[in-house]
Amino acid sequence: MEPMGVYVHFPWCLKKCPYCDFVSFAATRDGLEHDRYADAILGELAQRSESLAGRSLATVFFGGGTPSLWEPRALGRVLDAIKAAAGRLAGDLEITVECNPSSLDEDRARALVDVGVNRLSVGVQGTDAERLEFLGRLHGAEGGLAAVRAAIRAGVPRVSADLIYGVSTPAPGSGPRYLAGAPTREQTPREAAEEARRVAETGVTHVSAYSLTIEPGTQFGELSRRGKLPVASEEVVADAFFAIEDALGSAGLLHYEISNYARPGDEARHNLGYWRGHDYLGLGCAAFGTVSRPDGAAVRYRNGTDPARYMRAALAGELSVESEEPLDAETRLRERIMLGLRLREGFDLERSARELGVPAWTDARKRAAERLQARGKLVIEDGHVRVPREAWVLADGIAAELF
Repeated sequence: MEPMGVYVHFPWCLKKCPYCDFVSFAATRDGLEHDRYADAILGELAQRSESLAGRSLATVFFGGGTPSLWEPRALGRVLDAIKAAAGRLAGDLEITVECNPSSLDEDRARALVDVGVNRLSVGVQGTDAERLEFLGRLHGAEGGLAAVRAAIRAGVPRVSADLIYGVSTPAPGSGPRYLAGAPTREQTPREAAEEARRVAETGVTHVSAYSLTIEPGTQFGELSRRGKLPVASEEVVADAFFAIEDALGSAGLLHYEISNYARPGDEARHNLGYWRGHDYLGLGCAAFGTVSRPDGAAVRYRNGTDPARYMRAALAGELSVESEEPLDAETRLRERIMLGLRLREGFDLERSARELGVPAWTDARKRAAERLQARGKLVIEDGHVRVPREAWVLADGIAAELF
């Protein structure tokens, strides 16, 4: 059976972070309809269960939003139904829940383990109070580390931590409003590496380190458009990238994907499925899913983004779909190039092309690959392609040249 993942979206947070472009809405834990949302997910699953029936369930990922706000009992009901709908369960089935430090303690972590969760991903984001306040986080300098340690004490088998680097803040004394050209305090590569080192010392099995990206439609995106957001220089961000790599490598965490590090065997298997082009079923408000067809094409869908409408439709036995996009085999190969080149090991382009039934090397792609090889930005060995370490910060542009 072909492996498949399931993504479940939980669209509520205690507070919307100013850099976040995911579909999420501010709410209190007591104000959430925990069981009703679980019932809605079960209703959608009943409509989509055919996609899981003949597949091996490899991973389940509860993302958001802040799924650690969801009552573990309700989350567990959803997890049990997903496992029951699968054709077979992988022996190393990975079940991840994203958590924010403000909604995770030892008791909550233990309750999640009790319903079958075996991996937590904790949004630490940083250990500097000023930068955390700038990022709109609800926890302080020690809060993220404390949440990670609580998860480990609770017996969570695998714990991951998220970090954001490349953060520039208004300089002390510059006033409450930042204006273009005003003094800034730029996070140095040394500071970014020290934060990564502190996170690694907690005993986490995995770290995701992302540079701060300013997305349109977010609070930061609007401030940036108006020239009212400090932004770190590209040079400092690139230096921080390699400084973090050195720090986490010294702590025994292998840099296996551009933004991800893991102890051997503890790579994020759900995300590896995305990067390798595996199918995944999306459940919940605003969830994406991609399901293959026998001819090598696939359909990508997105559920409706309004929680109330999503729940009404799902509880009535109807699908709430905002969009559906057919993906032909060539489009899927281009996506595998884009995502596969993010991996340290790269990917087998020729095998992927055979699986999808399309040519691996069009004339244009062959010419682009030869140019990239000549510039030392691409390595090709027996149909396997990868980006060398020193060019990783350019991987997205390299992939685009191969489209």
